Amino acid sequence: QKEFLGITDAAIHSNTTEITMKISAAFAALLASSSQVAAFAPAKLSVRYSTSIRSVTAAQKEFFGITDAAPALSQDELKQMVGYKSVDDYVKSGMVVGLGTGSTAYFAVERLGQLLKDGTLTDIVAIPTSIRTKEQAEELGIPLVTLDTHSKLDVAIDGADNVDPGFNLVKGGGGALLREKMVELAADKFIVIVDESKLCGGLGPTFPIPVEITPFCHEHTIRTIAALPSCEGCKAVLRMGSSSNNKVDGDEIAVTDNGNYIVDLHFAEAIKNVPKMAADLKALCGVVDHGLFCGMTTAVLCAGADGVTVTAPEKKNKAEKIVKNMAFLSAAVGLLAVSTMIIRKR
Repeated sequence: QKEFLGITDAAIHSNTTEITMKISAAFAALLASSSQVAAFAPAKLSVRYSTSIRSVTAAQKEFFGITDAAPALSQDELKQMVGYKSVDDYVKSGMVVGLGTGSTAYFAVERLGQLLKDGTLTDIVAIPTSIRTKEQAEELGIPLVTLDTHSKLDVAIDGADNVDPGFNLVKGGGGALLREKMVELAADKFIVIVDESKLCGGLGPTFPIPVEITPFCHEHTIRTIAALPSCEGCKAVLRMGSSSNNKVDGDEIAVTDNGNYIVDLHFAEAIKNVPKMAADLKALCGVVDHGLFCGMTTAVLCAGADGVTVTAPEKKNKAEKIVKNMAFLSAAVGLLAVSTMIIRKR
């Protein structure tokens, strides 16, 4: 500590003011070098390890009792991790692959292009779900087809804006919900790729539900949507500016790749019955489709601090069945025991 501060033994006894100034200056320099100071206690300073803190010397770390945590992955790094793994694990040579749209799906498309280029994968054709994805795939040399020529897909990989515990999804934040749903319904497997920020306890409050509607009499359609009992409590907002996000970034009405409008349904509380709302919206004249994807998910790949976890609805349902069967068996054994006792007493 004395070496770090440049303090001599004599100075310790004769010039406490100078020592205090040096400590203050060293501490200020440390704080300036790190934007991620997590907590400070008199005896110890804990920091999240980042590029900025790497400039702190070993002597400074020792002096302030700093401990290094593992590097925190950025959201883009998590998206890349899960996007790459989805292609590595679920795409095989000779497949017809559905390519999703969005910031996470971007990395799955990128990975597919890499593996085709280096020869790891061959005889792949893909169906993009948006103009943006089509352009990316063409740049990477991925052979493209459409549902008109290939109505059956082996696998589709796409991100989601929200995933609830029942594996219901919100999609369409990027405006491609209709094409995404058409392609992903045609796939034998639909692999959902997200990071932990997309998981939620219930759909609605954390991300608005997009609904694609026809331009004709769109204000009438918006009022009709808002009046649905299953949409009770929603605030229906017509998307303005770019259709690729739900932020107001222009004065013109946002137009999808299909020439339609999007209305975003904002909820303060979780939607009570997601499948019911999905069915009600789909049945409305003027609604083309909506961003609720129910009963479609094969597996959810979620990237987090501990890596990528895979959860499948089938596994969850099997586990629930086992629990129910065990409970039934236990009740049956108990009933049999009671019946035996009654018979013996008689």
